[in-house]
Amino acid sequence: MEQLAVVWRQMVLDRDAGADVRDLPGIAVRWADCRFPFWNCVTLTDVGAGAQLVGERLRQAAGIMRDKERPGFLWVFEGLLDESGRAALGPAAERAGLRYAFPGTGMAGDLLPLPEPTHPELTFVRATTDELLRAYADINARAYGFDLEDGRDGLLGSRLWKERVRAYLGLRDGTPVTCAATVEAQGRLFVLLVATEPGAERRGYGEAVTRKALHEGGRATGLARATLHATAAGAPVYPRIGFVPNSPMGFFTLRN
Repeated sequence: MEQLAVVWRQMVLDRDAGADVRDLPGIAVRWADCRFPFWNCVTLTDVGAGAQLVGERLRQAAGIMRDKERPGFLWVFEGLLDESGRAALGPAAERAGLRYAFPGTGMAGDLLPLPEPTHPELTFVRATTDELLRAYADINARAYGFDLEDGRDGLLGSRLWKERVRAYLGLRDGTPVTCAATVEAQGRLFVLLVATEPGAERRGYGEAVTRKALHEGGRATGLARATLHATAAGAPVYPRIGFVPNSPMGFFTLRN
């Protein structure tokens, strides 16, 4: 949860210096109100929250989301809730007007440094130009079912992504087909926006490009520990690299 709050502060303020970045009691707001839904984020921050507090926080989070122009996600780290809070999460979200969107898993591991990765079908290039960032954004948009302009609105023109984020594309015959990035966050290397073109999955591309981003990030920073938030599609891949699951996650959107 803290890694999300730290990294998304950078990402959201990079996208819009006037973005809504607040740390409220029990809620962190990281909302750029842009077309890229992942840069519009609210997360619960209480540790050990029970059923009553979970219901209250979900109502507050939904209210924040309703005041925004663009849609985004509420991230809930279920491992931070107590047993009653976890049991109440689904019904409380329903009462707050939230809809369960998809599951995720928080993972971490002391796995760096990693050796230089290779893949027989891929070459790797760092995304340091708008042209390459556009390709990176488009892969994410297609992988997550967003409009291409949504992804581009999140990344194009970003100096942070060109200079401080180590974002890599995997190219097959010169065409970008997969991508992954790492960024330093409080003594850890955080992995973000890993995606593979639809139709190019199950060939080891995502694992290879994630290893590349970790290898280069670790070499540049000297860090040993890495963290990430995995979707269901990526969850089987990351343990092969050395990540250990530590908390189930739920992503919620407004029901309407």
